[in-house]
Amino acid sequence: MAEGEQRARVLVVDDSRFHRELARDVLSARAEVVCCDGAAQALAALEQGAFDLVLSDLTMPEISGLELLERVQRRFPGCEFVIVTANATVESAVHALRMGATDYLQKPVRATDLILCLERAVARRRLVNENQRLRGELALYAASRTLAASLEPDEVYALSLEIACRAVGQPRGFALFQRANLSDSIGVHGVGLAERETERLRALLAAGKRVEWSSYPGVARVDHGPLHELLRAAELSEAPVHVVPLRGEEADAGLLCLLDAPVEGDALAQLAIVAAHAGVALRNAERYRRARDRAFVDDTTDVYNARYLLEALDRDVRRAERYGNELSILFIDLDRFKLVNDNHGHLVGSSVLRQLSRLLTQSVRQVDTVARYGGDEFTILLADTGERGARVIAERIRKWVADYAFEADNGGTLRLACSIGLATYPAHGRTREALLDAADKAMYRAKSEGRNRVCSASELG
Repeated sequence: MAEGEQRARVLVVDDSRFHRELARDVLSARAEVVCCDGAAQALAALEQGAFDLVLSDLTMPEISGLELLERVQRRFPGCEFVIVTANATVESAVHALRMGATDYLQKPVRATDLILCLERAVARRRLVNENQRLRGELALYAASRTLAASLEPDEVYALSLEIACRAVGQPRGFALFQRANLSDSIGVHGVGLAERETERLRALLAAGKRVEWSSYPGVARVDHGPLHELLRAAELSEAPVHVVPLRGEEADAGLLCLLDAPVEGDALAQLAIVAAHAGVALRNAERYRRARDRAFVDDTTDVYNARYLLEALDRDVRRAERYGNELSILFIDLDRFKLVNDNHGHLVGSSVLRQLSRLLTQSVRQVDTVARYGGDEFTILLADTGERGARVIAERIRKWVADYAFEADNGGTLRLACSIGLATYPAHGRTREALLDAADKAMYRAKSEGRNRVCSASELG
């Protein structure tokens, strides 16, 4: 028997004590042998646990060996069944084999024949198990290939969790993952969890509960530490859980946490396969994000460009319309910026724009979008923000810009001002074009009224 392989189990059914003990003496060194003196007792033993081989006498009181064979075939498929009898005929042997018996032995049975039957049964079991394992791995590889099409990290984590739960037969689990674009935000996706359980997890994480991603270099059984404390606090599990760490090349990192059922043996290897495929998918998602950022990020200022702004504004307008929220956009233009280029050169001008972009990014939330619209014009999308809140933010930005000492050449500084126009969805427009046009006109109104001021689209005639 190979190292780690489960010991074979043999069920001997015979009303003759002599033949039962003979089979046990021959096979006990190679297998666990259970002896029964009749079919009823044998069926009860089969209910208690699986057997690799049943050696049954043909003629027994009450239930014959053929009747037992029929019941075993129906209720315990896959179990090897060998008929043993002292009254063998060709007809009875053929009949038994047609009913599904693996072999037919005649008493007195030789020890070598019993051993051969056991070895054949063990070999067949090994082949069946290997076939099932290979089928499972093929199905797992097929499911994992779908990860390659996922270019968003959130989707990779969610899909990986579902594949892992199916692969090892776990009914419940959840994924925790660091959002690369929001350093303080941890995403949560659950499988088999009630909504209240998922919400408890989110609330605990938002309240400061943290998970140390680097603590788990590979698939691990966790029964203590911060993660287990989080599970207890969320009333998810007091028992050990299995953790599958997922990592990309850069900031993307997450954990799949499988609850309830124990995971061991081949299941651990399957989880490692899922983790490997998910890691590749995360790296692909990171490369896609880098390529997308290069297409959507302004080379001079490192904030988003006009192309990204238009897509983001479309998306945010649809979101505001769906949820009935407000959305504001600020249109910001540096006053008399042409003089900076004329008097100090374009290198200083570009440096001023980079400094301004950093100032604008620091003045808003992470969920807001800062973009360079063109030249010295910048826009900011303020999510879930009405006109009053947008005006407060715009005034703060206007004052910060006016008070800021922009670095110039030779260690000097520059003082600049900006004019800001604002428009709000849905009051000033319900489309991307209408909002941009309203904010642009409000910005020019601010310039016409003396510059260094904020003007709302509500003030337009």
